[in-house]
Amino acid sequence: MSDDRKKLWEPSDEWIKNAEITRFIEFVNKEYGQDIKGGKDLYKWSVTKIPDFWEAVWKFTDIISSKPYDKVVEDLKVFPGTNWFPGCLLNFAENLLKYKDDQLAFVFQGETKVTKQMTYAELNKTVARLAKSLKEMGVKVGDRVVSYIPNLIETPIAMLAATAIGATWASCGAELQPSAVIDRFGQIEPKALFTVDGYYYRDKKFNISENAKVVVDAIPSIEKVVVVSYISDKADVSGIPKAVNWEEFISKDDDHALEFEQLPFDHPLYVMFSSGTTGKPKCMVQGAGGVLINHLKELILSTDVKRSDVINYITAPSWMMWNWLISALATGATIFLYDGNPLFPEPLRFFELIEKHKVTIFGTSAAYIHYLMGLGVKPAEKYDLSALREISQTASTLSPEGFEYVYREIKKDLFFNSISGGTDINGCFAGAIPILPVYSGELQGRALGMKVESYSGKAEPIEDEQAELVCEAPTPSMPTYFWGDDDNMTKYKAAYFDYYKDIGKMVWRHGDYIVIHSDTGGITFWGRSDAVLKPSGVRIGTAEIYNVVEQLPEIADSLVIGQKWEGDVRIIMFVLLNEGYGLTDALQAKIRTTLREKTSPRHVPKLIFKAPEDGIPYTFSNKKVEIAVTKIIHGMEVANRSALRNPTSLDYYMEMKDKLN
Repeated sequence: MSDDRKKLWEPSDEWIKNAEITRFIEFVNKEYGQDIKGGKDLYKWSVTKIPDFWEAVWKFTDIISSKPYDKVVEDLKVFPGTNWFPGCLLNFAENLLKYKDDQLAFVFQGETKVTKQMTYAELNKTVARLAKSLKEMGVKVGDRVVSYIPNLIETPIAMLAATAIGATWASCGAELQPSAVIDRFGQIEPKALFTVDGYYYRDKKFNISENAKVVVDAIPSIEKVVVVSYISDKADVSGIPKAVNWEEFISKDDDHALEFEQLPFDHPLYVMFSSGTTGKPKCMVQGAGGVLINHLKELILSTDVKRSDVINYITAPSWMMWNWLISALATGATIFLYDGNPLFPEPLRFFELIEKHKVTIFGTSAAYIHYLMGLGVKPAEKYDLSALREISQTASTLSPEGFEYVYREIKKDLFFNSISGGTDINGCFAGAIPILPVYSGELQGRALGMKVESYSGKAEPIEDEQAELVCEAPTPSMPTYFWGDDDNMTKYKAAYFDYYKDIGKMVWRHGDYIVIHSDTGGITFWGRSDAVLKPSGVRIGTAEIYNVVEQLPEIADSLVIGQKWEGDVRIIMFVLLNEGYGLTDALQAKIRTTLREKTSPRHVPKLIFKAPEDGIPYTFSNKKVEIAVTKIIHGMEVANRSALRNPTSLDYYMEMKDKLN
């Protein structure tokens, strides 16, 4: 093993004994006559006996269904399009609402302004009341119910009420501009819209009533708009067509018995949207059973969520991690919802909340950890983090130094759970096996039940080299179809399956550039394969450069692209500087020298520019958008700026285009 992949954590005997995955292994060994010894053995079994594995997950997680399945899967060779758990009838919301006691289901913190909490008993009653109101307004099985709303308690309540009666749910965070919301919701023709009067960010109020009006005016299918009051005591809904306040809409019947619509495994639960950075967002339809069983697998077996946990992810309803987090209700844990800037009013604000609310599982992004590391802050010195037993990280690639920072400055003994997957599957292709060690810069392994390989240029599985992430077998949470696609699933196949079809391989190509390490079984991610740099034909993952440059105290953030130049590709770097620093000749020399020493001469940028404040473009799921900048620099049109969290960041690159050419 190379020196930069250090072992950072080894689970104790007590941790292994108490882990949910250990109980699962014991269950599998007993029920399926296996002799599985640990995490690596379990993964092998999960992808060689795929039907047995998913059946075991169903049984172990106690999925509620009113009618049993006829078989686990019809035909694994039908890829895409096989049918999972045919014959069964279930309801997604029923599985998330099986606890009805006085334990807290939600604790909500809205930056510094608003706090709330709700028990499981209160949650069940509130969902029942809202479901009754939706049914009375005419929402039926298969109708779409959507939200344009922040990360409030009302958001999952609305989702649960809609899905309880068989409607299909889609959501956008309140931070999206109306054009981005219309691009998404306009395609699926929703009947009801939940929205809000506004939200807080960095202690400022942002009223979105006018934005909501624009959305409603543009989508004629919307029959009712339900407005939550968040920045005011009672929202003024007079300017929004078809609008009513939440308090007036929700039924007053506190004793209404919630009847869960019983539906097939693949009944459309969620419509999830692609980022939309290369055109109008794709609408990916995901089945209720597939999302449920995959989330239970990841929450219970991989994240080790227990009833006693308080779990959080820094997320918004625009991102699939919101859907993932809300599924933790099925474990009976308490979900800590946060809305606003996690670094406000000061960078360690979230650790204050972790201490206050005794958060045990904290979910965040690489960008957040890298930012704290760049500031040199030491959360462990200031806050009591004794309750914290796990940090989960996703969105973009975390450097090995980022892993080490977590163990050095946050907590020495915790499970650091780095995961990677996608909105497309509402889950992970790679991530946690919590009874294995953690190595710096590595996700622990391939996700259970996911037959993941890394393909060489010859479409052959390879290890210890950078290659394409593929999945060679179906899994339950893959989309059932794309909204508006044809009967042959042309758009769906083009998105994932056409890449290798000319050589006769039908595999899911995800678009990530990875290395699977033969010694540990862990995986290093090197960025999106469509953003891979190829100077002199040598493939370089963008994360290789970010992982080095963003350790420098002068650099807050960076973006690299490849520009076609004189028959080759040259690397262009844009850096966002920390306060008090300038892009001097000395700093440019330091960047180049550091990259040359820690990577190779091929990684050294030909040109380095200072990006303006907020000048690094990101999606709403905290992923850098190299491809949009690459298009601009090459004179191509960027189809959908509103898909970005900070669309004005692209103006700078428009100005740079002529200079670089």
